[in-house]
Amino acid sequence: MEKAATLMGNAAEAWGVRGSKAAWSRRHGRKGFWTEMDMRNERDRLRKWGNLLENLAIVVLAFYPLRHMDWGLDLWDTGYNYANFRYIGAKHMDSMWLFSTYLANVAGNWLTGLPNGDTLMGMNLYTGLFASALALMGYFFCTRKLKMPKTIVFLGEMVALSLCWCPTALLYNYLTYLLFLISTIFLYQGLTKERKGYFVAAGAFLGANVLVRFSNLPEMGMILAVWAYDFIACVSEKRQRTCGMTDSSEKGLKKDGKWDKKAFAAGAGRVPGEGGFWRRTARHTLWCLLGYAGALAALLSDIHLRYGFGEYAAGISRLFAMTDNAADYKPAAMILGILGRYREELYWMVRMGAIAAGGTALFALAGWLEGILCGHPGGKGIGTARETGKKDKTARPDKRAKWEKAAGEDRAPLAAGILHTGVRVLWILVSIAMIGWLYRRGFLSFYYFSYDSIWHAGPIFLMLAMLIAGIRILDRNAAKEEKLIGGMVILIILLTPIGSNNGVLPSLNNLFLAGPYVLWESWRFLRHVGEYRTKGGLVISAFPAKGVLTAFLAICLFQFGAFGANFAFAEGTGIQDAEVAIDNNPILRNIKMSPERARWMEELSAYANEDGLQGQEVILYGDIPSISYYLAMPSAFNPWSDLDSYSLETMERDMAVLGAEVTEKGRDKPVIILEHNYALYEESLADGQRGTEEIPGEDGEELSWEKREEMEGDPKWKRLLAFMDAFGYEQTFHNGKFAVYR
Repeated sequence: MEKAATLMGNAAEAWGVRGSKAAWSRRHGRKGFWTEMDMRNERDRLRKWGNLLENLAIVVLAFYPLRHMDWGLDLWDTGYNYANFRYIGAKHMDSMWLFSTYLANVAGNWLTGLPNGDTLMGMNLYTGLFASALALMGYFFCTRKLKMPKTIVFLGEMVALSLCWCPTALLYNYLTYLLFLISTIFLYQGLTKERKGYFVAAGAFLGANVLVRFSNLPEMGMILAVWAYDFIACVSEKRQRTCGMTDSSEKGLKKDGKWDKKAFAAGAGRVPGEGGFWRRTARHTLWCLLGYAGALAALLSDIHLRYGFGEYAAGISRLFAMTDNAADYKPAAMILGILGRYREELYWMVRMGAIAAGGTALFALAGWLEGILCGHPGGKGIGTARETGKKDKTARPDKRAKWEKAAGEDRAPLAAGILHTGVRVLWILVSIAMIGWLYRRGFLSFYYFSYDSIWHAGPIFLMLAMLIAGIRILDRNAAKEEKLIGGMVILIILLTPIGSNNGVLPSLNNLFLAGPYVLWESWRFLRHVGEYRTKGGLVISAFPAKGVLTAFLAICLFQFGAFGANFAFAEGTGIQDAEVAIDNNPILRNIKMSPERARWMEELSAYANEDGLQGQEVILYGDIPSISYYLAMPSAFNPWSDLDSYSLETMERDMAVLGAEVTEKGRDKPVIILEHNYALYEESLADGQRGTEEIPGEDGEELSWEKREEMEGDPKWKRLLAFMDAFGYEQTFHNGKFAVYR
């Protein structure tokens, strides 16, 4: 019966469904008498509740990433990537971008062929499912393999989804995270189960990830997890006499003390001298490299057959030369940007740590006073006595007898009890006050349509994850599997942002393993760590650290949740006032946007429909690459031609080819669409305006001389103006945001 009752409790524990003999007895009017049938029925009831709650959590994780799929309208990344998916190939997109994110473009192109894949909402749905897959995969791995509590894992995955600031249209990010997570899972399984197939699979997914985004090459650093785990495992085995000999390996010894290799292989796994650290690590590394090289070879062969390896090499070589124009993509700049963000957040982390340290000193003093009030000269207070239940042999016999009686019967003097409770109530208030202090100092922001709300809390959450993982790795009592997952969390956080110019923001977008890990380790700390008594009698309480940690996690859960509910990416900030849809553009059907953007797009779409521009080639300038997708107009060479990574030399070459084909082969002139301010500049040239004269701009705003000077310093803009002059382009449409030239 006791075993059955324990099983019942375990069935509901993960989801907080409480069941006990006493509760059941109260419910059924009995006094502690249970039959076997009663326990079986109660166990089945709790299991059904647990399964129902888990199924509900799975549904939420699957559909939560789709919450903003009908919000618009981003003129930057969203439509730019969808245009590349729809018009894949070197003709309508930059070859550098085609090959550096090849698998993402291929996958995106396949999505466009699905039902409603020709609409913005349909593509948002399909790409959003990649985030759903990440959350579900992280959930099942953490609950089934790592045995984390389901409620905590669910909260961790919701945190991860809420911090997905990047639009799912950037499939090269989400496909990267998905393959990265799959390879991490295979690597964990291979190391803990010693299966070479898992190592090969892990290497294969990491190799494929290089073709998802070429800057994923640093993910090879996950091999450090292999080497570190093998070292930890070897050290752990050496504690039991020699590396490779464990308690179970005694089955492999013959009576005369010699090793029976066959018996050992069947019962233990390794013979000393035949699989030490170096051989084991070399074997694991080679298996990973085999999968890595095999995946790369297969995918590069496909590219060679489709485009030719020379085209691929030329595109990738341009990627390395990109840093000449986009300095923020240089390796040193990216790494310094990441470290700089962490250094900035040390300001807040040190202050929160100082609050916890001050609380620890306060509790040590309170513990000493409690001991004095209880008549114990060593300073042992109520809390320590309750937790340890041990006799203190340092006290005088008469005092010790009095203390043992008070501790055993839980009847300390009233003053000590008041002090014991009061200092804890005080610290709860201090932890709450810390939240208010952080708000007043600008740590918190309630502008959830921008990054401000997570700007400080997000990086500190990452630092907390790495700090916790580092502590657990260095803890001698931690299981080697726990050290492995902690090391993987650190590597994922450090490797994810390499290749991006967004600092630590990519790491916040990839918390599908780190999010549950932080909450799980924090929950264990809050639940199990109490007080520690030094040899000198000083009591070190974890209560202050628990208070600060709880306050910070409460901030994170609230801020991250509100950010996720309100933020949807649009030109580097969040979408606001998404309440109007337009009905004259089938690609934007049912997409809600601000009234201003709705007016822009409705007018432009009406003009495009009237003149039948769909399907015609277009040149876009002024950070409006999404228009290519929204109007179904393939780009003449690169939808985002003013992007820094698209060099002047490449643009001149592409425009020279385009001009030659227009004049010599009868190729139709592409339509040119400019952003409003660039159109004003072009109009000023036609009107002969020069110097410091300000030009009337959008909504009465004037295009200042400073803005004009910036445009005049843009060589690609000058090249486009020369092309327009050479081929006699004239403005045929102009509203508050766009101007069309034909």
